[in-house]
Formats: sequence, structure tokens, C-alpha cells
Amino acid sequence: MTTAAARKFTLTINGSARAVEAEPDMPLLWALRDLLGLKGTKYSCGISVCGSCTVQLDGAPVRSCVVTVAGAVGREIRTIEGLGGEHPVQRAWLELQVPQCGYCQSGQIMQAVALLERNPSPTRDEVRAGMNGNLCRCGTYPRIEAAVLRAAELLRGSKEGEA
Repeated sequence: MTTAAARKFTLTINGSARAVEAEPDMPLLWALRDLLGLKGTKYSCGISVCGSCTVQLDGAPVRSCVVTVAGAVGREIRTIEGLGGEHPVQRAWLELQVPQCGYCQSGQIMQAVALLERNPSPTRDEVRAGMNGNLCRCGTYPRIEAAVLRAAELLRGSKEGEA
């Protein structure tokens, strides 16, 4: 198998231009992790079925294992690092102790952020549909669902749901 020659690309990641030298068909996941040191995005299946590598591309959740570096040029990439640790979704995740092993959580969070940006007041069924396809081997789906609903409350500035 032959591969394309490495080229220089500029990617916009978390609001900053980042230069990277990569083959055009390199998965964005590898550029983020191996070339740019952004280790929050995780590798799991490599075929776009688990969601662990979810990032946002122009605000939409995508699986970075199947998006190429060349395909990400000129688009806004947001990773878990771009949320800064204080996003309401991250706060809800901690408040409700969502992670068990934690491996899938950055992808789950990035999917949840995109969902809430599209729909700030989702129903339980809309959360289930919006998070569908992000797999959790530990089975923390009820906590994930509760945290997305809690994050929606936090984003709306509501105090509902506090015990």
C-alpha cells in the first residue's frame, strides 16, 4: 500500500491555528494525539462505531478516526481540551459521577455538548437519540442521560434537580 506524501497543513483547533505536517489521508485523530499532543480524544474502534474519538467539526460531532487531516482544513475543530474543564456538561459529569473507567467520556462529553448546542432543552428521549452511537463498555448510560439533562439545566441557569 502506498501512502500520500506528507504535507504541511494548518488546522484550526480550539480557536487557534496549529501547523501540522502529515499525510493528507491521515486520520484527524492521529494528528490530534500524536502530532499535536492533544491526548483527550481517545482511540478505540478505528471504524467510527464507538464514539470515543468524537470531536466537533464546525459544531457537529464527528468521529475523528475517519475524518482525514485534509478534510479538516478550513474547518473549526473543537476537542475536549477546548472546553476548558469548566463547561456545564463537564460540571454535570462530575456532579453526577458519570465516569466509571472514563475511557469513553471525552467522546460522550463532546457529543453531549453538540446535542445541547442544537437543543438546549432536550427531553429524555431526545437525549437518548442524540447520544445514540456513543458506546460505554461500563454501561453508565443512565448516569450519562441524567448528566446531559442536568447540564441542560445548568446551561439554562436553572436550579432544578438539585437535591
